[in-house]
Amino acid sequence: MSRIFSGIQSTGNLHLGNYLGAVRNWVQLQHDYECLFCVVDMHAITVWQDPAALKASTREVAAAMIASGVDAKKHIIFNQSQVPAHAELAWIFNCVARLGWLNRMTQFKDKAGKNRENASVGLYAYPNLMAADILLYKATHVPVGEDQKQHLELARDIAQKFNNDYGVEDFFPLPEPMIFGTATRVMSLKDGTKKMSKSDPSDLSRITMTDDADTIAKKIRKAKTDPEPLPDNAKGLEGRPEAANLLGIYAALSDTTLDETIAKFAGEGFGTFKQHLADLAVAKLDPIQGEMRRLMADIGHVDAVLKDGAERARAMAEPIIAEIKETVGFLNV
Repeated sequence: MSRIFSGIQSTGNLHLGNYLGAVRNWVQLQHDYECLFCVVDMHAITVWQDPAALKASTREVAAAMIASGVDAKKHIIFNQSQVPAHAELAWIFNCVARLGWLNRMTQFKDKAGKNRENASVGLYAYPNLMAADILLYKATHVPVGEDQKQHLELARDIAQKFNNDYGVEDFFPLPEPMIFGTATRVMSLKDGTKKMSKSDPSDLSRITMTDDADTIAKKIRKAKTDPEPLPDNAKGLEGRPEAANLLGIYAALSDTTLDETIAKFAGEGFGTFKQHLADLAVAKLDPIQGEMRRLMADIGHVDAVLKDGAERARAMAEPIIAEIKETVGFLNV
């Protein structure tokens, strides 16, 4: 069976974009693939994190996966830092990847901005660790958003260079991206040109998986719109990023196409549409949120899931990292 590796950062509250763009897809994929789903806490510390908050967020993200329907018995849920081979392979890949490759990574430029010289080395080398995450388990497929596709291409380049440098043809597979449609990129409720983000200073920009029904409805009511009624075709969304975002969210939550959603609400004002969207969001998220609250009240269970997942991930990784070290020429006495 083909193997999937995918990860999500343990920083801040999980939001609707994380759920629709990643976790919900994982639930669907687990029926057809062998899956490892990772809370990437090592990636999280590429920028400073409060230690207590990082631990709490790691548990919360794990709880969200379980509550959303990821089967932790059939598949593996774990946090990255519990498998040392991720860091070991990342260092090897630091010595395989070329500076020119990393210099082309647009996400570093976006995140570092004008403070490039003050950015951590970890933020710069982040793509090499991502490649290690994937290739440590010889994953064949990786669900990614468009913003991570460049990093996956780098992972493929690293895999190919390692195979060529050490004369081990096909040792690492070249992982294939799995890019999903409508909801891969959920945008900010305050600015339809920016991705929904945990780091946005405005809490009104995102719906988090811990928001209650009233808060969800309030955030949708306050979401930025424009004065025009909803269009009757997709072409009418050109130049209207907020309208496109809200209609896209409705389509994703209702498991319909964007065209079907547009047809349903064509000509309506945002006031009416937002009420429909709020009702739908609450109905879809409420069961997940209830299960998340139950899990977060039973930290021992969440920790047990992560511990079991880490043990199984280590068992899978250890023979592969041992073979990699032998291939590289590390002496083991």
